[in-house]
Amino acid sequence: MDSNLPCLILFILIGLIKCSVDDHHHNSTFHYDYCVLGAGPAGLQMGHFLSKAKRDYIILERNSGPGSFFNKYPRHRKLISINKIHTGRQNREFNLRHDWNSLLSDKPDLLLKRVSSEFYPPADAFPLYLSMYVKELGLRVRYGVDIGRIRAVQSSTSRSYVLTDQHSTEYKCRVLLVATGLWVPQEVEFVGSDLVEGYESISTNPDDYKDQVVLILGKGNSAFETAQSILGRASHVHMVSRNPIRLAWQTHYVGDLRAVNNELIDTYQLKSLDGLLETHLERLVIAQRKEKGSGRSGRKEHSKEKKGQLYVTLNRYIQNQEEKNVSDVTAEELPGYHIDNFSMRKPYDRVIRCLGFRFNFSIFDSSACPPNSLNARGRLPEVTPWYEGHNTPGLFVLGTAAHSRDYRLSAGGFIHGFRYTVRAVHRVLERRYHSNLWPSTKLLTTQLQSWILKRVGEASGTYQMLEILGDVILLRGSHCEYVEEFPLQALPQFSSLSGHEVSSHGLVVLIMQYGKKKIDYLGRGRAVTDWTKAWKSNFLHPVLYYYDTLPTEKEMKLRPHGWPLPRPKAIHHMVEDFLAEWESPISHIQPLRRFLEHCVQTDLRAFYAESCFRSSLTRRKPPLFCRQGYLKQQGVVHSRMLRQHAHGTGLMPTEQDADTSGADTAFSNYLAQAEASVTSGLKLDF
Repeated sequence: MDSNLPCLILFILIGLIKCSVDDHHHNSTFHYDYCVLGAGPAGLQMGHFLSKAKRDYIILERNSGPGSFFNKYPRHRKLISINKIHTGRQNREFNLRHDWNSLLSDKPDLLLKRVSSEFYPPADAFPLYLSMYVKELGLRVRYGVDIGRIRAVQSSTSRSYVLTDQHSTEYKCRVLLVATGLWVPQEVEFVGSDLVEGYESISTNPDDYKDQVVLILGKGNSAFETAQSILGRASHVHMVSRNPIRLAWQTHYVGDLRAVNNELIDTYQLKSLDGLLETHLERLVIAQRKEKGSGRSGRKEHSKEKKGQLYVTLNRYIQNQEEKNVSDVTAEELPGYHIDNFSMRKPYDRVIRCLGFRFNFSIFDSSACPPNSLNARGRLPEVTPWYEGHNTPGLFVLGTAAHSRDYRLSAGGFIHGFRYTVRAVHRVLERRYHSNLWPSTKLLTTQLQSWILKRVGEASGTYQMLEILGDVILLRGSHCEYVEEFPLQALPQFSSLSGHEVSSHGLVVLIMQYGKKKIDYLGRGRAVTDWTKAWKSNFLHPVLYYYDTLPTEKEMKLRPHGWPLPRPKAIHHMVEDFLAEWESPISHIQPLRRFLEHCVQTDLRAFYAESCFRSSLTRRKPPLFCRQGYLKQQGVVHSRMLRQHAHGTGLMPTEQDADTSGADTAFSNYLAQAEASVTSGLKLDF
């Protein structure tokens, strides 16, 4: 008997056992409460909140690391999201207004500035940052899981989602959180579109475009990024799209063209061989011309033309389109034959498509697929105001893919915006599935003004997600509840989504918004400084809406055009401020106090202890500030000497002994750090 035979048999048995184990693993089913699809910034942000709440979740990622989109895009490797490290402030919340790349966490130093200090960071820095985020927060991510099919399973009592990967392994979850972003290139079908190069595959070496005539389809940031990279090499760069360019500094929408990429506008306006054009891309025809032919005058053409050059014509000039070979057109089918000064009459060496990206609907079964949104020409899924897919309960869309709620309105398609909408979704989940109230801060009514000033001066969520997320203040007489960053379009469902009820005293909604009037944002008179004309403010400023009852769905649908909310019982604009600080005693604080007094029907002025003492002796009911302050031994004395005497004799309590019942301790800490009783113009001391 061969001595090697036993060893051979042993190896065969081990192999069979291993194959059996692997096969069992590939066909197994894993169960979780929450499945997060995608380990990009939105998926990891949700992972942080789920991990913090100690929920049963898994993040599934098809690639080998987080943020794989940024390993390739943007193609020319520079982000256009600002990374302003030096703000002159140590306030972490305020600094997030100017940090457009970092995710939210409980670690104050877990920011992108640890991997890049550049104002426009290199794209390679972002996956490094996300890897650091996963590691330091201990997020549960499973890499190499390429989900190819998602279907919904409905039982008699519940609905769940089943995700199937490339190995036929299934992941079953009660809640599916889709954070796949937009990565499928957006294409337009027209005659000759197969001759076009895509942004996703073009060369990024500028020398490859030396002395070439290039036509770029699109006028967004990816198109201008491409144009800018070849501007010094190509002989001509033309850009064509359906609409004229929209400049972000004019529209206040960060998805429009940013100044960092718009050098071609200079060369176009100064007539240096480059240009911008408008037409419907569907009407274009891109083709190669026959070697032989004559122009309108009968003279021979193509003496200086390069082989393989592309001609742009319009489909109305193509004869016998059904039988036409798109790579073969005659002189009579070119626009120049009909219009001798047609803008694109000269041939192009390259035509490049830069039209952005779309959501990948293909992985969804019909039972689980959210419908296409009417916004963005169907590139995005349609979601509810709380980011749940329409007709897909339990399936929520996160991040860029959820941008249909605020497309061209706010920053929900970008990290500095959707990090806050993801937090809002998590709060919805906590309420629906775990009966936890939306976090709120309880305040005495006399504290409300200072808390509002604190929020408008530092809050980043409402600042970035303008007109989409707002603070809801529930008035309850002598006190109130402050609910931060609630989705405004879901206001009719406020009680069910947050768990907080609206009392008969009504509510105030605080949002940030720009003026609605179209103006020259670089012209004279562009800013309003007179607080009596605050409603005419053009730049970003706080606006407060007062309602005596919660707006209904019908009122939301019938709200005035361009308004984020229905008409309120009262409205107050805080006049725009050049420094964006809104802390001036006369222009900002006093008008705000008058408005709040109208809403709560109470005198909200602050008084010194001496004034409260006199009022207590002469009036049946002293002002609310005195009742909640002085009469509880928390008055403000007029001078330092009197204050020292009051503390020394025990007439006023020390900070440790002060009675702050009914108020959130965070507010007292804020006042102690910020000295709000002095610097805000309010004579408050709690």
